[in-house]
Amino acid sequence: MPPALSLRPVAPADREFLFEVYASTRAEELAVVPWSPADKDAFLRMQFEAQDRDYRANYPAESFHLILDDGAPAGRLYLERTPTELHLIDIALLPAFRGRGRGTALLRDLLAEARAAQLPIRLYVEHLNPARRLYFRFGFTDVEEHGPYWQMKWTPPPHTPTTP
Repeated sequence: MPPALSLRPVAPADREFLFEVYASTRAEELAVVPWSPADKDAFLRMQFEAQDRDYRANYPAESFHLILDDGAPAGRLYLERTPTELHLIDIALLPAFRGRGRGTALLRDLLAEARAAQLPIRLYVEHLNPARRLYFRFGFTDVEEHGPYWQMKWTPPPHTPTTP
């Protein structure tokens, strides 16, 4: 990870920040909806709460991390590590931190971890999410379509032992 980036476990006090990150990922989609700002906020909070409940019910607590950029909260990384795979549940950065190579750096680190452990990485991404291009660049492939999402997978190259 670049020196400016670090991770720390999500704490209860991070809830409003996590909502802000979630809302930022839906801003473009909701920009065209003719709702009042209050209605959009209420909708986003309801959706955030539903997603958060689902994630917490289905993944262990150690899966949830804040992404820090020079110590400042910049996004979230939700990653489940199992004996058979790394499951990238969610990765999102606030708009001010996007397009600066931070997501790419985080993904490189995950790939290095997976390569060292000889584990695949699995994730789900919406069809029109621009991050799909990044995942393809790093060698992820489409596995299966799930409604508005694609399941994608990266498989490490076979480990070749070095000889002395």
